[in-house]
Order: sequence, then structure tokens, then C-alpha cells
Amino acid sequence: MRLVAAAIALLAPLTASGQWWITDYGFDQTSLSGKGAVVAVIDTGIDDSHPDLQGTVLSGRDFSGAGAPDGTAPVGPAGYHGTMVASLIAGQGSAGGVRGVAPEAKLLALSIGVGVQGADTDLQIAQAIRWAVDEGADVINISLSRNSKSWPKSWDEAFSYAFENDVVLVASSGNRVGESANPTAPATIPGVVAVGGLAKDKSGAELASTTGIALAVTAPAEDLMGSFPGGEVRKWSGSSAAAPLVSGLLALMVEADPKASANDLIQRLIATTTDLGEPGFDAIYGFGAINPKSAVESKLTASQNPLGSLEQWIKLYRAGNSEPEASIKTPDLPEQVTSTEQEVRAVATKSDLSASNAVSWWSNPLLYWVLAPLALLLWFALRSRQGKKQS
Repeated sequence: MRLVAAAIALLAPLTASGQWWITDYGFDQTSLSGKGAVVAVIDTGIDDSHPDLQGTVLSGRDFSGAGAPDGTAPVGPAGYHGTMVASLIAGQGSAGGVRGVAPEAKLLALSIGVGVQGADTDLQIAQAIRWAVDEGADVINISLSRNSKSWPKSWDEAFSYAFENDVVLVASSGNRVGESANPTAPATIPGVVAVGGLAKDKSGAELASTTGIALAVTAPAEDLMGSFPGGEVRKWSGSSAAAPLVSGLLALMVEADPKASANDLIQRLIATTTDLGEPGFDAIYGFGAINPKSAVESKLTASQNPLGSLEQWIKLYRAGNSEPEASIKTPDLPEQVTSTEQEVRAVATKSDLSASNAVSWWSNPLLYWVLAPLALLLWFALRSRQGKKQS
């Protein structure tokens, strides 16, 4: 009986049913997994030894000078951040962990020195963008915010390089800090998909996200789970968590239509949103909340970036735009949970992932260590019973 109970306990967490955003937003209504898409995560490094992220990192590089050469070591006081971001994109949901919305997408791990004294994070982000583009990224996720609406000139060239090479750039809008409620760079850069946050009831996440005309779309940003270095899972909120859900959705869209241009993908993303708040575009929800099923099914095209032209902005405004002293903000530490498995399962909502998006129970090797003794015991029991009948 103990072996049977152990087998049940092993199987139960694999469905990752606690991730309400997957069912509530319809990620489970697609048959896609992000296969063939490459998403670059410019952040504090990705701990690819975490059970949820093993095998997901295609390659990487450290630009901080303080991490692993391939970007797979947490860097700085917020070293956990990149791992949490990565898990929402491509987490494997191992043994009750976090299941990403595009679990078969491949990641590029690019670590920068957020919170590291003396680190030139502006330069590091510019370098990381160029490297990601050259390494074949389809989407670049930057769940980081500068403490300024403006950005350095080095970003003009780096972001333009990405746009010119047909790469979608996704950035978190930033979180409210005191009276500061407006998006900051890189979310303010024309052409970037700036992601704002939504509460679980789909209202504006008042404490978790900024608002403003720079917003493109909104996504879940309250009470999410993320993989934490050291094999943990922690709860977090904020636009930093909303952005990777959008990057993961874009990976699904790349899989659905590998020939779609970056402009096509952005057009499909914003045109298929669920309108919230005031009709049409507004400063709280942007074009609306993401709608994964409609987005992956869309066939819309666009000859130009629907979110504006950085090249045009540079021509009109760069000469008179100053570069104030600013840096990337250090994210807050997420909430610790007492038990990874219990926490993920306790917040379970109405259903598990669909078969197309669920972790296959038979793929867990630990399962066989549990079931093998059961099979042996069953064989002996049947032989014993058969021997009694013959006697």
C-alpha cells in the first residue's frame, strides 16, 4: 500500500494544475508547444540545473563578467530573476514544478549584472541584444526596467539591429514604485511589445504594473509561480512575470507560422486581444489582454511594425533627447513557499492541462522505480494464487 501511495503522489504533481493562467487564458486550447522557436532571455542568468529547465537552454553568454560563460549561473542580488522568467516561457513542469506556456521552445541565456556594483547594464543589454540576434533568436524577452523613460544611444543601435533582423522584442512595462506609475525603458521604445500586468480577475494590476500609452498588451501578473534557483518554486507578481507569458505566446505563434515576419506576429498579437476597460486602446490595458488561441490562429500581416518606428523616432527626437544617469532597477525578492508540491497543487483551479499541453506521466523515470517493485509483487501474488488452485 505504501508503494501504491508513493506512485499516486509521484503522478499527481506532473499535471501542473495549479497554474491558473494556463487554463484561464486558454493556453491549453492550442495544440502547440513552441517547438522550433528560440527565445532569448536577457536577465540575471538561467539556472538550467533546475529540474524545470534542464535541456531548455540552447546556448548563452555572460555579459556581466560575474557569471558562467554560457549565462547559466545566477548573477547579482537578483540572480533568481532570470530563472523565474525562463520557467514561465519554457518550464518543463518536472515533479510538480512550473510548466511554461511554450515548453518545447529553446532558450538563449544572457546574463547581465543587475544590482552588481559598477556594472554598466545599459551597455550589457545592448551587447546581449546583438548577440541574441546573431544567434538566431525569434523573440527577445527583457523583463527588466530602467529607472527612466528614456534610454541611452547605444540602445538605438542595438534595438534597431533587432528590428532590422526580424526579431520581436518584448519588455515588461515596469512596476509601480511610489508615485511612479508610467512605463520606463525599454518598454517605452517604439516597436517594442510593452507588457502590462493584470490581476487574477483581469482588472488592472494596481500594485503590480505601470500604466501608460506605451503599453501594447496586458497579461497575468498576480500570484504566478516561477522556478527558483536551487530546485525551488516561488510565488511572484508583477510585469516581469507577465512579459515571459507574452514571449512564450509569441513562440507558439512562430511554431504555428514559421514564415511570419516579426511585424506579422506583432500585428496578430495586438489585433486578437480581448478588449478590457474603455473600448479600443487605453492606457491601462493597451490593446487588451492576450488571447492565445486567437493569436496562434490569426493570419494577419503587416508591412511595418504596428507599434511604431524606432528609426523615425531617432530622426525626429534623438538630437534633442538627453541621456540622464539611470540604471536597471533591481527586482524585489519573490515570496517563499513552504512546500513546492503543496503550493503548486493548492492553488489548482478548474482543470489540468489538456493532453496536448500536459507533461506525459510515463516520461518521468522516477515512476518506474516505484512501479517496478509493484509489478514484481503482483507477479508473485499471481503465481502463488495459481499454485494454490492447482493443488
